[in-house]
Formats: sequence, structure tokens, C-alpha cells
Amino acid sequence: MRSYRVWEHGAPSTMQIDTLPDLVPGPGEMAIDVKAAGINFPDTLVISGKYQILPPRPFTPGKDLAGVVRAVGTGVEGFSPGDRIMAQVEHGAFAEQALVTPSQAFILPDGLSFEAAAAMGLVYQTAYFALVERGQFKSGETVLVGGSAGGVGLAAVQIAKGLGGKVLAGVRSPEEAEVAREAGADAIIDLSVADLRDDLRAQVHAATDGHGADVVLDPLGGDFFAAALRAMAWCGRLVVIGFAAGAIPSVKVNYLLVKNISVSGLQWSDYRDRTPEHVLKVQEALFDLWRAGAVKPRIMRVFPFTALPEALELVEQGRVQGKAVVSMMEGST
Repeated sequence: MRSYRVWEHGAPSTMQIDTLPDLVPGPGEMAIDVKAAGINFPDTLVISGKYQILPPRPFTPGKDLAGVVRAVGTGVEGFSPGDRIMAQVEHGAFAEQALVTPSQAFILPDGLSFEAAAAMGLVYQTAYFALVERGQFKSGETVLVGGSAGGVGLAAVQIAKGLGGKVLAGVRSPEEAEVAREAGADAIIDLSVADLRDDLRAQVHAATDGHGADVVLDPLGGDFFAAALRAMAWCGRLVVIGFAAGAIPSVKVNYLLVKNISVSGLQWSDYRDRTPEHVLKVQEALFDLWRAGAVKPRIMRVFPFTALPEALELVEQGRVQGKAVVSMMEGST
């Protein structure tokens, strides 16, 4: 089977495709024929050596996959060869085969394609945990989402709308605004303005009759973080998800005291490793939202296997609206 591997940290183009023996599951493992893999911003950090969790080299990167169970090891229950599944792993998805554990895998509902499942993995889990678990969202509240046309941001827009929220979508261009509107955003917040510090608050207050945002989901960091703090409602909650804008911001905690607001962070993989039963419940809730039509993974483009580095570069450059997906199925060269 073919597998991308990182021998030395660097740009996506430095990865090489190796031909490796077919994978054999050990006790408690399943071998998966990977049909599609989702591309996530953290993948670019892992490949470049800038992520907080780095496996020993050489390794196969990739955190999101969908495929078919080809073999199960001893002790595996609830899964059988032939099952259609999706899985979120720490690494290993960018290959034609992968090893996963039952706690990392979910059986796909009928009608959900492999490509859509690969696009509905990590970003939707992250958005749901950020909104509901860390942000303590309640139906009827106003949610400000940074980077609303990106993977996590667009998932957050759909989930918040599906759960009864009013969504303010932070975007940088008219094209991104259109994507956010199609996902159900109630108002568009322009993040490309020259004076983001004051202008973001003015836009949010105009869209909420002066109330502000009850929950802010921040996958960007940088200037958005400080500006969003000033746009929050009394007792608002801001959740730090990542730093796609590049800079890691700091906060003056006296501001939290004055407005009775809170800032928390989300490292989703900790939930996967510590409370897999909770992750399973969230995935079931996401499948319910998909069945209801609230969750609709937006795939900007499906790439063939050999074009995976190109997909990673587009994600790294912030040029993907929704998700980029790589197909390992027939015709994917």
C-alpha cells in the first residue's frame, strides 16, 4: 500500500510516497482501507514540526479518514470487516491503509459518502466541543465565529444554527461572506477592516442591538482575539481553538473581571483520549444534525492521492473555503 511519510520536517512538498507492506491489526486494532482523507490546518503544523504533538520520524501524517474495515484484531467488538467507518487519529490518515482503535471510529449512517465523512470529522467535533462543552452555548444565544469560511468556522456556523443560535460570521472577503450565508449565518462581520479593534465591536453591536456576542469561537488568534473580547456580551464566553492568523495573543485579565467574561481553550484530542464515550455521543449528535439537514460538509475540492501536498498548501495559505478532501478510491492517482 502507498503511504505519505515525513522523513524530515518541512513543507508539504517534502513528503514522499513510500510503498509499505499491508497493515495487520494487533490486539484492539482495526485495519482500514482508506477511501478518503480530510485535510486540516494542524496537519500542516505536524508536517512542518510546529505542532504540540509530534510522532517520531518517519511517520504518516493525517488526522481524518473514512473507509472500510478490512480486518479486526483480537478483542475488537462492535466492528466487522466490511463496515463503513470514519475515524479521527493522531496521525496515519494519509495512506491507502490505516490502523485505528474502536474508540477512534464511528460507523457511517446510510447515505453519507466517504468524501463527506472525511470532511465531517475533526472540524465538526472541534466546533461542537468548542461551542457546547467549552462555550456552554444555550439555544437563542448569539455566537460570533472567526474564520467562518474555514473548516472549523464553517462547521461552527452550521452547528450553532442547527442548535438554535444566532450566528455572526467573521469573514475576510465577499466570497467568504457568500459561503457563510449559504451555511446559514444571520449576519456578516467584515474582518478585513483597517481598524479591527473598534470596527468589529461596532459591527457586532449593530447586528445585536447593542447586546454583543454571548459566545465567541476563535480559531484565528492574532488581532481577532482582542477585538472579539471587546465585542462580547455580559457573562460572555470566548473559546480559543487555534491560531490560524499566526500570532498567539495575550489577555489582560482585568478585562475579564470588569465584564464578567471568561476565556477557555479547546484541545479536542484530549477528549478523544480521555473520554471516548463523550466523543461518541457528540458524533451521534452530529449525525442527527446531518440527518436533519443542518450539517452539510462543504467540500471545496476533492484531490487525487498524488495531489495531497497541493491540498495541504492551499489549507496552509488559508485558501480553502470549507474542506479539502483527498480521495484514495479508483481513479485517484
